[in-house]
Amino acid sequence: MSETNTITVLINQAPFKLPPNATLQDAVQCIGIEPPFAAAINLQFVPKSQYASHVLQTNDQIELISPITGG
Repeated sequence: MSETNTITVLINQAPFKLPPNATLQDAVQCIGIEPPFAAAINLQFVPKSQYASHVLQTNDQIELISPITGG
């Protein structure tokens, strides 16, 4: 993938290069996080039902948050 054919996003504060028109689902698959987790883009919660349709933009800040269990 050349520089002109990628976008750069931050996933949990780390830069990742993805193809243009990549979705949140593509980003999740890129890092291989396992459910359960919640996702936010630019501090806005994104429901799981929208992962495949939410197209990412250059410099989007994605947070993938796994719950902490225990007592």
